[in-house]
Amino acid sequence: MTSTVPALGTRTSEGSALQAVLLDMDGTLVDTEGFWWEVEVEVFGSLGHVLDESWRHVVVGGPMTRSAGFLIEATGAEIALAELADLLNQGFEDRIGRTLPLMPGAARLLAELSEHEIPTALVSASHRRIIDRVLASLGPQYFALSIAGDEVSRTKPYPDPYLLAAAGLGVDPARCAVVEDTATGVEAAEAAGCQVVAVPSVAPIAPADRRTVVTSLEEVNLAFLRGLMTEMR
Repeated sequence: MTSTVPALGTRTSEGSALQAVLLDMDGTLVDTEGFWWEVEVEVFGSLGHVLDESWRHVVVGGPMTRSAGFLIEATGAEIALAELADLLNQGFEDRIGRTLPLMPGAARLLAELSEHEIPTALVSASHRRIIDRVLASLGPQYFALSIAGDEVSRTKPYPDPYLLAAAGLGVDPARCAVVEDTATGVEAAEAAGCQVVAVPSVAPIAPADRRTVVTSLEEVNLAFLRGLMTEMR
């Protein structure tokens, strides 16, 4: 867990039960889920293997150990997990070094949360080396802390990253709004007891208790997030 700016505390505007907002990164704030798949296709192509498009739904949103491990097993590629992870991270870094498109509404939402001093954390299954590169473009000043997938013993779909983020901010997970784009991330946030906003990127996500599904971050603002907490009362 790395703090990128001084902790903002837990006080929000009067009358609001929302204590913090926890945000996923790939596919939620930055339009990079496709980058990961492109890199995976490229790396396995160099190893003499063609990836089945249906596998994309299996690997999206998960930790590197799970996605890379699945692809090694599925293809039978002769490469160690650590070596593959390094190749994938390097390929991804090369891509975001050329361009890093934000998801529609991301910049506006981050600015609004910052303006109203809402404690905000970035919670990703990506490795620290990747998160730090993305933070440099997103604006580290928008986040009180960030959690990387290689900094927790169990990452998404386990609740650990979101529980760690809430603890780091000193807030109640039940009073945190989480924004996620994959079923894996949604599962992690719900297991942590958070209220979830799902913005599906690659695969559809169905609405459920404590889960609201929207089509774009452009539908999400501070009033919307506070409204989710009001509905819990």
